[in-house]
Amino acid sequence: MALRPIDNALTTTPERPKKQAKLSIPIQTQKKPSDFGVNEEKKASPLPPPPPPPADASVDYISSEKLKPFEDPESKIQGLVEGLESKDWVKVCESLNDVRRFSLHHSTVLLPILEKVMLILVKAMNNPRSALCKTSIMAASDIFNGFGEKLLDFTDSGVFDRLLLQLLLKASQDKKFVCEEADKSLKSMVNTIAPLPLLNKLSGYVNHGNLRVRAKAAVSISNSVSKMGVDEIKEFGLVKLLQMATGSLNDRLPEAREAARSIVFSVYKAFTENEAENPVEAWQSFCQSSLSPIQAQSIIKAVGSQ
Repeated sequence: MALRPIDNALTTTPERPKKQAKLSIPIQTQKKPSDFGVNEEKKASPLPPPPPPPADASVDYISSEKLKPFEDPESKIQGLVEGLESKDWVKVCESLNDVRRFSLHHSTVLLPILEKVMLILVKAMNNPRSALCKTSIMAASDIFNGFGEKLLDFTDSGVFDRLLLQLLLKASQDKKFVCEEADKSLKSMVNTIAPLPLLNKLSGYVNHGNLRVRAKAAVSISNSVSKMGVDEIKEFGLVKLLQMATGSLNDRLPEAREAARSIVFSVYKAFTENEAENPVEAWQSFCQSSLSPIQAQSIIKAVGSQ
């Protein structure tokens, strides 16, 4: 039997050619001269744009002494209310300054529309924009100086009561420049309105829920009482004034307590003016017969500490 050659018994498969590995060569980019020495991972970020100027920068707070009269007030008054009701707050501030000029120099021209102007002014005091709030308070001060007791004639709308409340609230704020301006306005009110009718307006705020409002009301009452003579104090009522003061004698705020002591001492001087013999004893007897025991004790103690 013939044997096959071994070479033909096994079949061989040809080897596949090996692929050559691809070499990745990093391409170096040429840096700009300005990039040398800069850490690319921590390049400085661009500076933020400058903040816009404050919104109140375009409003000037003009003192009353620098407000000049109008050349033609009759013509200027025609567009006053429209300016006050503008949606542009800067325009409203300008119109409020016009109200100030009318109040100081042309009060008779402003008087026919004063009640409406005051209603808009009170609304402006509630505006969250501080410039508008402060300008409206400044306008209130000049209205007091220009019209005084005439403001009490607007009883139907209650605009004076609303204005008084807003001034007490603004004087109680944390914003110092608003608070200081409201304090000035309250002083203008006390200086231009007779004590008797003003005390009737202020008496309702000595028991206000806000302790700061109570304190500001007590200060205004004290300032008003300090202007009164003996006859006026007796006309308003010694007991009524003492009752107004007793609540503030033990108040939490020193401002309220000091104002209350001032009121009590003014009443004491008015009562003892004609008491030649034993004025202290007569005073104590008066307090004990006119007030509750707790109130009388507080009043007598307050006078004794003076």
